[in-house]
Amino acid sequence: MKSIIILGSTGSIGTNTLDIVQRFPDEFRVVGLTAGNNIERLEEQIHRFRPKAVAVSTESSAALLRARCTSLPVEILSGEEGIASVAAELDAELVISAIVGAAGLLPTLSAIRSGKHIALANKEPMVMAGKLMQDEARKYGVRIFPVDSEHSAIFQSLEGHRIEDVRRLILTASGGALWTVSQEDLQHVTPERALQHPNWKMGAKITIDSATLMNKGLEVVEARWLFDIPESRIDVMVHRESIIHSLVEYQDRSVIAQLGLPDMRTPISYAMRYPGRMALDLPSLDLTEIGRLSFCKPDHDRFPCLNLGYESLRVGGSMPAVMNAANEIAVDAFLHHGLRFIEIASVIRSTMDAHTRQAITSLDDALEADRWAREKAESLVHALPRS
Repeated sequence: MKSIIILGSTGSIGTNTLDIVQRFPDEFRVVGLTAGNNIERLEEQIHRFRPKAVAVSTESSAALLRARCTSLPVEILSGEEGIASVAAELDAELVISAIVGAAGLLPTLSAIRSGKHIALANKEPMVMAGKLMQDEARKYGVRIFPVDSEHSAIFQSLEGHRIEDVRRLILTASGGALWTVSQEDLQHVTPERALQHPNWKMGAKITIDSATLMNKGLEVVEARWLFDIPESRIDVMVHRESIIHSLVEYQDRSVIAQLGLPDMRTPISYAMRYPGRMALDLPSLDLTEIGRLSFCKPDHDRFPCLNLGYESLRVGGSMPAVMNAANEIAVDAFLHHGLRFIEIASVIRSTMDAHTRQAITSLDDALEADRWAREKAESLVHALPRS
């Protein structure tokens, strides 16, 4: 039986992971869970899966949870240190890293340094400190299995092939909720409209990233470090149906792709049981029923965030971490009606322009770049005129 820890257990990836655990109770045991402050859902998970320890963001939430779980033998921790402690100190073979945003970097790195394999569902740790993450993984003999549908597809399409035979990686993008919206109408898009993703059920932040195409900018950075392929050999193609999850082109111009219906349990389960696969109770892909798959190039004028991802890699060092932090601030402001949709990219652009690149050689370097960028982006958001 494989023991697992889930970082971000109350989000979409976390709940899908627990759904798999529940369907395969003889294969997996949950020993640790972490969450933000969704106490009600976490309490249900504690009662159902009986972990040894859990951690939440704040001590007030931890105190409330302790009062609700007095009859259970579970240790309840709080704060960044508590979340990192669950990731590092419990005995487990695999950590599902699904905390949204930069908050996932410290616990994921802590898990790596404790020798645990990682199923990586959040892009931000690899975006902020990709080289550091891979260097530490090699040092501690850890494998990082991608869970993002796009990176899992590339991982699967690379299996059995030599990395030196790869010509390019092709990430597919759904285009998000606003792909058909005109440039003029993008100026008036509400958060409610941008959250209406046509194919995937995801958290709010990731859904907005999909709408701006920043999701692909972040994925380009992540792919560069996951697969050791330079950004000049990573392309993005819009595929609205979300059936082909990504492709690999080889030197002989053959292309291998991974296809499937848009359900995150497929890539999650592959990372959990690698190199085997699980018999999931999901619908089969019927291409005759779908009938047609469409493809087009990204529109960089309407959705400039994708180019920012490429640019951050070309500059290197701390710039990807700065881009990521500015994006988190801008998306949060948009979701709370403090920023227009088209201003998200402008805030990120201005934050990157104001930054002087620094080397990322330690966790502190990455966290300092993140801290600086958040302060700068917040000041830019507050300085924008409001109608």
